[in-house]
Order: sequence, then C-alpha cells, then structure tokens
Amino acid sequence: MSGIGSSHLRPGRRRTAFLLTAVLTATAGLTLAMAASTPAQAVVSRAELALRWAPIHHQDVDVTGSHALAGRSDYLTRIDFDGDLNGRNNWDNAAYPGVSVEAHAYYTVLETSTHWFITYFFFHPRDWIDHPLFETEHENDGEGVLLAVERDGSTYGVLRAAVTVAHSDFYSYVPTGSTWSDGRETIDGTLQLQSSPRDSVLRPVTAQEAKGHGLKAHPQYRIIGDGLTYYPSTMAESPEHPDDRDVGYRLIDIFAPGGLWAQRDNPDLFAHLGTFAGDTSGDCGRGTWACSTNSANAPWGWDDRDDLPGRGEIAIDPAKLSVEYFTVPGELSRSYTYNPYASAAAALDEAARTAPPVTD
Repeated sequence: MSGIGSSHLRPGRRRTAFLLTAVLTATAGLTLAMAASTPAQAVVSRAELALRWAPIHHQDVDVTGSHALAGRSDYLTRIDFDGDLNGRNNWDNAAYPGVSVEAHAYYTVLETSTHWFITYFFFHPRDWIDHPLFETEHENDGEGVLLAVERDGSTYGVLRAAVTVAHSDFYSYVPTGSTWSDGRETIDGTLQLQSSPRDSVLRPVTAQEAKGHGLKAHPQYRIIGDGLTYYPSTMAESPEHPDDRDVGYRLIDIFAPGGLWAQRDNPDLFAHLGTFAGDTSGDCGRGTWACSTNSANAPWGWDDRDDLPGRGEIAIDPAKLSVEYFTVPGELSRSYTYNPYASAAAALDEAARTAPPVTD
C-alpha cells in the first residue's frame, strides 16, 4: 500500500496541512530565538563558591605577655608569611618587625552531584599561652571549618551544615531552617548568618579564641576586649591595630599549583601526615609549662579524638563525615566529581593508622 502524501489530500485538507506546518515552523523558530536570547545559567567556579560562602570571622586578641607580640600572635596570616616554607622558624620569625600580617585563609571545594563541601583553614604562626600552669604552647596553629552546601539548582546552593575544628574536637552546627538534624553526633548549636557590610551577602559567622585559636560558630567563641573582625575580600589587608573590626581576608586555594597540598611531602614544612613541622627554638615554652613540637595540623591531619571519622576524613571525605554527623533527608551522593585528595586517599588512610595522635 502506498503512503498518503499531501498531493493525495483534498484541497481543504491540503490548506489545513499547510497552515499547521507553517504554525509549527514558526513556533519552532520562536522557541529557538527565545533560547538564543535567554542566557544560560553560568557555571560557578570553585573559587567563586569559596568566596561566596567564606565566613565573617571574629578573632579574639590578647595583647598581654611577651608571647602575644602585642596581639600579632592572634592575627591571621599565610603559612609563608615570612617568605619561606620552613615550619620550624615561624615562631621566631613572627616576632620580627615588618613580617607580613596580611590576612589570608586557605580553602578547598570538593564536589559530588548533590553537594559542595567547602573547607576553610585559618593559620597562626603561634599557639601560645601567658601563664606557667599545666598548658603547653607550640609553633604553628591550624584550625578551621567545613561547610556542607546542597546543590539545589541555584547558582551557589543552600548552606545546610558546618563542622568546626577546635583543637582535638569537632563541633557541628546547622543554620536556622536547615533540613539537616542530629545524626550520630548531637548538633552543638545554630550557625548564625549575617550580612557582610562589604558586599551585603548573607554569610556564616565563625569565631576563634585568643592564644589557642579553637574555632566554633559565633558566639560560642567571641571577642572579649580586643579583637579583629575579618571579612572575605579579594584583597588581603593588615589590621591597623589589635581592635580593628573591619579587616579583609583573601582566600588561597590549597590545591593551587605549588600550594599547600603540593607541599605535603616537604620535610621543612611537614613532620608527618598533615602535621606541620615545629620545634622549641626561640622563647617557645619560656615562662610557661612547656613547648611541644610538631603539634599543628593542616586539614588532612585534623582529627576528633573520640568521634568515629578517621584522621583527615573531614577534609578528604566530607560526604562520609556528613552522613555520620547528621541525618540528611533526600540524597547525599558520596561519589566525588572533584576531589584532588582522592588519588592519595589510600596512602593517607594507611599513614593515619600509624601517625601520632593529634595534640593541638
């Protein structure tokens, strides 16, 4: 049986078919024109994500005692603030006039199909005390926070939870309205959000104590007396004085070529798995209980002394830590689409079994 083409249609139906074809052609053209005139949603970069969610950060400052350096021991700075990547001279070099106190923080962004996991790492050249009673101080100090951001289709996603690092303990928080709730660990408080006066962006608010620099959600730590308020910026600024409440800090990608992760096997900077090299030179420990060595950690060395996640997992496998710390409704993929730690994960896991316990 032969097919039926338009030439076999009666005149009325030929006109109908022609009109329908014209309408469909015009509609298709209009659709293509509209698609061409409507810009596609931009794919946000990891650097843009990190800057968007970077916290407003309060740093308590203590100016008393010789180890305080008139407050500068509590200022945020780069690991190479003194111009080198030697972890064993940072305590001493922090005391030299003219060394950089420009504010920086380090970050990583790991991705799955459902979430972004953003880690911020804050560095100080000294973890110090000003009394002789039963506490130690040490060269270098590294604390930080992990943010879990759900990919909900919007440009920057929605912030669901945070886990902060205070010495050898982790603390978990959720912002008001989060769908995440208690998991194996009980949530420790509410993650406050505040609009930055620099860009009007609603941001999480974190804080560090003076001297030991444990980090929690504000106001579980807060400024008492002198202190600095740091705001995310594309420029690194130096505090004008120990009570400067408007200082910009700049982000540095841990995974940048030649960056902190690339230096992980540098024996001048790291003593072992994620632990910064530090010694007792200078006046560290003088007038105090003691000065410990090799005591500060980068994110892949962070560990909670009595929680289930293994050493470094907060940085290396934050999806795993998230489902252990929180009850997460809906899907949370644990398959990473971007995770530069992954190629070294097995070696890090093996090293973690024999690494000394975290003592920060």
